[in-house]
This record gives sequence, structure tokens and C-alpha cells, in this order.
Amino acid sequence: MTEPPATHISVAPTATDAQAGAATSALGWSGGRLYRHGVPHRILSGALHYFRVHPDLWRDRIRRLADLGVNTVDTYVAWNFHQSHEDEAPRFDGWRDVERFIRTVGEEGLDVIVRPGPYICAEWSNGGLPSWLTGRDVALRSSDPAFTSAVGRWFDDLVPRIAALQASEGGPVVAVQVENEFGSYGDDHAYLCWNRQALSTRGIRELLFTADGPTELMLDGGTLPGTLTAVTLGSKPDAARQLLATRRPDEPFVVAEFWNGWFDHWGKRHHVRGVDSAVRTLRGIIADGGSVSIYMAHGGTNFGLWAGANDHEGPLQPVVTSYDSDAPIAEDGSLTDKFFAVREALGARGPLRSPPRLPTLPPTRVPLTHRADLLTGLRAVPAPTSTAPRPASFEQLGLDAGMVLHTAHPRVPAGEHRLLLTDVRDRALVFADGTWLGVADPDSPELPVHGTGDVVRLEILVENLGRVNYGPGIGRHKGLLGPVLVDRRIVQGWDSTPVALQEWSATELADAVTSGPATTHTGFAVATFHVDAPADTFLALPGSGRGLVWVNGFLLGRYWEIGPQITLYCPAPLLRVGENTVTVLELERLGGILELRDRPELGPPEEYVEEFG
Repeated sequence: MTEPPATHISVAPTATDAQAGAATSALGWSGGRLYRHGVPHRILSGALHYFRVHPDLWRDRIRRLADLGVNTVDTYVAWNFHQSHEDEAPRFDGWRDVERFIRTVGEEGLDVIVRPGPYICAEWSNGGLPSWLTGRDVALRSSDPAFTSAVGRWFDDLVPRIAALQASEGGPVVAVQVENEFGSYGDDHAYLCWNRQALSTRGIRELLFTADGPTELMLDGGTLPGTLTAVTLGSKPDAARQLLATRRPDEPFVVAEFWNGWFDHWGKRHHVRGVDSAVRTLRGIIADGGSVSIYMAHGGTNFGLWAGANDHEGPLQPVVTSYDSDAPIAEDGSLTDKFFAVREALGARGPLRSPPRLPTLPPTRVPLTHRADLLTGLRAVPAPTSTAPRPASFEQLGLDAGMVLHTAHPRVPAGEHRLLLTDVRDRALVFADGTWLGVADPDSPELPVHGTGDVVRLEILVENLGRVNYGPGIGRHKGLLGPVLVDRRIVQGWDSTPVALQEWSATELADAVTSGPATTHTGFAVATFHVDAPADTFLALPGSGRGLVWVNGFLLGRYWEIGPQITLYCPAPLLRVGENTVTVLELERLGGILELRDRPELGPPEEYVEEFG
């Protein structure tokens, strides 16, 4: 489907035009009130992301949201989750079957709000944008044709699938968001108009809305005439309501994200929000007919390497594997004290259909067997190597997540010298002739290196800790982006080999594990345990430092001793009757034990409430 360039888009429709169009949609508004097919209505929604929940558990989690008292489920759509490579068609099967997810919500009697972006934030890698696009010289989230043409092709695949599931077609979709918190990013209204038109020309007839923080700055940048303005907030709903009333007096008060909890960064404390604080703000939102989406109602997990990162406060802050977010429904589906308090505030009645907690495996400890060293194991998995004077970035190698192994052969004079990685994104393990030199990162980019006057085999393993998901830093590249120096001299002549951990097959993982013997304190280790009946469990690695965990070949996520997260949630569908295998890639110091626990441990808590100034 083709459209006029964004810069040629016609003037936005008026509020009267939008309301006339709303007559054919399930939801509309008039006089400051929301209506569903002409009947006064209030959206009571909970956020649940299909890409953060194992598909075998979708229905369970949806039913728990229904038990919470919501009448709607909202989800983002993560473009990079569906299309990791430009030369491959987007996938909508298995875990990526967003249509199945939407239909399942409808089968459980709930409406659906879809937020297709293309940018979603969500503490998801790159804010949902594929790195093959952001790696180019393109003005992201703008009317730059290089950006809108790529988004248009993606929307050609995605939006008709959503349109076929609209309420007007007998499906559960009642609203679709235009972009996402754009006013926190820019002010290109031609792009916002393009985005809205891209949805409508591909068949979206239900309510369209924007969502932004409740400040003049953000609303100026992110709203459109004739399109419902919703806000996102964690506190002060009365101030937001008053601000919107001055700008959009005829529109209902809709909070598209109410942050009743918050996410965590590695090396920080576990964010929680008190029940009383969350419920007090929720009551303020829904008073006088206000609508809300609880973000998150159930957070789920950043499986694999999909966790994002933030950098708007300075150094990179990678997001942890858990996306529990102190939500009413915990990461493993457990119903929390916040669940029951929110349920009461929403006016839910009747018995619960869901048990308070799903079964778990009994706690146990099993030995970790070290099978292969780090570099040996990584080299055992075939991958194309690029040779150039400079190290190749992740983007140049077509690599979204994982690691790159860079090798060069500089001659280092006798004596002690300084090895400087001038711009490493994000963390590098450095070796000289196979000997570990240390870790380099933006805060500590320098390491000592001892020379003998001979050529040194210099190996630098660079790890992507998560792509920035919010603010002007989205799309930033990964890898060795600046020169590597021995004293003042640039090291030139590099072999760069991608290590696409998130895309490894079971065969490739086995190749790495069986490349031993192990002689160091890092690399690949395995543990096995028997299961009579699959159930949830929580994995911990006491004594280990930092690395990745696979369960039966599925990349579960990242662990790191700096916390706050201690355990990794392993849902029952990842296990099987009989023997199960956990594979560990330890990058710094391997312990000897894998623990299976029956409770999560997400770290020491810290009360946190997000506020706009």
C-alpha cells in the first residue's frame, strides 16, 4: 500500500469530523463523556504484553485480568519481535501470533486496545524498533521518508490483521493508539498525521487516540486535533484532569497508562509501590467517569535478550530480565495484595476463577558441570567474520543482540602499556594471548597490558546489555564504536565475528557446550534435573557472576550478581516430563550450583512513584 509523503498530508480532521466517524465505531465521546455504542462507558483496562508471557499461559493471565475487574486488555506490538531481519518477512506464528492473543482476549469477554507504535518504549529493546532500521542514517520517529516508508511496509503486514479483529468486524478491538508518547520525543506533527492516516487507510475504524505525559510540553508535541488525547502518569490525576479540561474540554479523561509499579535496572534496588499509594491514585483517576489502563496489570518477563535500557540520566542503565513491575498480578501469575485492593477499587464482584498461585516444583539444588571455556565455546559456533581496519559495529554485522568477538594482532613493545577502548557499547571482556586482562566499559575504558616486543593476539568480546528504549538515545549503535589504542597508537586490522546468542539453535548451543574441555572459570556449564509434572520454578546461580541461562534450549534471560534480581522465572511450559537441561554461559566467574526455588527473589525493595514535574 502506498501513501503520499508525510509532508503532503492533508490538514487533520476537526473534532466534529472525528465524532462523526466515531458513530461507526464502538467507542466515541461527547460532552466530556465516553460512550460505547451510545451507552455511557468507562474503560477499565489492564496492560498485558503477549511477547512477555509464554503463549501457553496467555489465557491464564487474561483470566486473571478479568478477575481483577477490568473490561479491557491493552497490548503493545513489538515490531522487532516480529521482524528481526529486514530480508525476512514479519512472523505472526507461535509466540508472535498477536491475532491469536487478541482473539483469546475476546473469547474471555474483554475488549482490546492495540498500541502498534511503531515505537512502543515498554522497556523493550530499542523501543520496539528493529535495529536494522535504526542502524541507518535515518531520522527516527519523523516524517523522513526513509523512516515512514519502512514503517508503512510493516503496517502493510500488521494493521490489516488488527483491522479484521475490530469490534465493527465482530472482534474485540475497540481502540488503537497513534504512535506512543510522541510528545516526550519530538514535535513533527506531519509524522503524527502520517501515522494516523497509515492506520485509517489500512482499515482501522475504531477509536484512535494519542497518549502523552500530562505536561504542556508533551501535549504540545504529541497530540492531534480531532484525535482523543489520553495521558500517561503515576500520580497527580487531578492536575492532569484539569490540564486536559483546559485543552480538550469536550473529551473524556482517559489515562492510557497508570503506573502502579515500576521496572528495575541492574545494579539498583527493586522498585515497588505501596498498595495504598497505588489505589489512592487509581481511585482519583476513575472518579467522575474517568477511564484507565493499569500499567502493568501483569508485567511478565523480558525473555531472551529483549530487555531495553535507559540513558537519559547519564550512564547506560540496562533493564533486568524480570518485568514483574510490582504489578497486581506478579510475574508468575500470583495474585498479590495489590491485586485484591485494586479489584475492590474497580468494583469487581463474584468468585475468582483463577487460583491465587500456580503450582511450583519443589526446591532443590543440582550441580553445575563446567563443559567448555568461554572463547572456545563461542568460536565453536560458525559465524561469518568481517575483516576491516576498524572493528565492525553490531549494526554493520546485522546483529541485534548478543556479542561480537573482535580479534587483532598489534605488536606491543616491552614493558607496561595502556590499552584504551575509547567508545565501547556496552561492556567488553579483554584477553591478550588468551590471558584475561579485565573488563572495560564507558566508565572504566582503560586496562594495563604487558608487552614483550612481540605480536599479541588481542581479543575483545563486546556485549550489548540492552538497546535504549526511551528518549533521544533510541537507535544508538552497539559495539566498539571508537578506536582501540595501545598508548597513543590506534590498533588496526580487525576480525569481527557476531555471536548471535538470541538466534542460536539447539544444535549451535550444543556445539558450544561440547567444545571443551574446560580449563578456566568462565564459559559453558550444564545442570540437569528430573521433572514428573512440569510446574513453575525460579532459578538461582549462587556463586556465579554474570551471564545467560537457557532452559531446554530456550534462552531464558540474563543474570547478574549486582542484582537486584536474584532468581529467573521459568514458566512450566518450558519444562518437560523427564530430564530437563539448564545451560549457563558464565562470563566472569562460574559457581558450582544451580538452585530451583519455589519463590521469586527480586531484590531489596525501594518505594518509587513516577511523577512529572
